[in-house]
Amino acid sequence: MQRVTLTLTLCLSLAACGESRLNPFNWFGGEREERITVTEVERPADPRPLVAEVTGLAIEPTTSGAILTATALTEAAGHWRPGLVLLSREDGAVTYEFRAAPPQDGASQGTGRSREIVAAVALGQDELRGLRSITVIARTNRRSVERR
Repeated sequence: MQRVTLTLTLCLSLAACGESRLNPFNWFGGEREERITVTEVERPADPRPLVAEVTGLAIEPTTSGAILTATALTEAAGHWRPGLVLLSREDGAVTYEFRAAPPQDGASQGTGRSREIVAAVALGQDELRGLRSITVIARTNRRSVERR
């Protein structure tokens, strides 16, 4: 009887930790958007232009850290080689630029769905240590997630 009571108590205690900071699924809160206008400066190391707009940002915990996934909308269908390029890392904040290579020779405007692209970056435990916020910048907006 003591084992059953102990097991039940342990299960209820762990279930109550759902909103705890100890739960890695609660490390980062919901995303927030800020409208901006970026004057693009070509970066010699990465000539791909910024995408038009970041439409979604999510961070999913993994056994080795987390995966940051950003979704963007481009001006035309056919953008390729999307990537999150590290812009800065300072004071517990990381900023990425969402860049993608433009389509070759006159791509069509396309529907919103055909202009959507996704990029992701893996973050290790060392990179997450002390990290308070992650921001992804596009040409017309930026999206952020912050640690709870």
